[in-house]
Amino acid sequence: MFYMTPCFMNCRAAALTRTLAVVCLLLMCGAGAYAHGVAAGDKGYIQEISGIHLLPFVYLGAKHMVTGYDHLLFLAGVIFFLYKLKDIALYVTLFALGHSLTMLYGVYAGVNVNAYWIDAIIGLSVVYKALDNLGAYQRWFGVQPDTKIATLAFGLCHGFGLAAKVQEYDISRDGLLPNLLAFNVGVELGQVLALCAILIAMGYWRRTASFFRHAYATNAVILCAGFMLIGYHLTGWLVT
Repeated sequence: MFYMTPCFMNCRAAALTRTLAVVCLLLMCGAGAYAHGVAAGDKGYIQEISGIHLLPFVYLGAKHMVTGYDHLLFLAGVIFFLYKLKDIALYVTLFALGHSLTMLYGVYAGVNVNAYWIDAIIGLSVVYKALDNLGAYQRWFGVQPDTKIATLAFGLCHGFGLAAKVQEYDISRDGLLPNLLAFNVGVELGQVLALCAILIAMGYWRRTASFFRHAYATNAVILCAGFMLIGYHLTGWLVT
């Protein structure tokens, strides 16, 4: 857990501003161009096939997760101050369990959820984790939420977000369950690949003196990105 100290509060405003600008630009470009939505080519291909097609669905699941910057922002926040591999494995497993259950159930049972609201909740999960990393809950309320329960709960929400996107593919009911399982395997593979890249980058960063010096600013950026995601998706819901 990370707590705000004067050292972190005195991080250079210019560095924070530049970082915020870069993240905001990336988010706006990603949101408008693709994000982790359904690509037209992928959707057309899925609508034309029926039966069991495991490898294509594994690929689509991995692609979906790797391009899902909101999921990756949450994961980055979750592991930001985790140093032991067993702790990282525990939290990632809880998250994976949550989104696997609701993704499979949501699609197979045909549960219709508003994609904008679910994506806004995913943005809220990013805000929650950034505030947790900043020690805000103990400072404001004198309590520390159970991060394991929160990770599992937000994993369930992320799963409904995945389910909403999968339903956009209009998948044939023929071979649905095996294809969904393959898609979920792909999601987990994509998550592992993205997580490895994040851990490698953070591993190098943690060895430098700048890690703790800029930890506050980085989590402030994650916080702002979460609010941007919430605003973006709620705006989409209002204007649709």
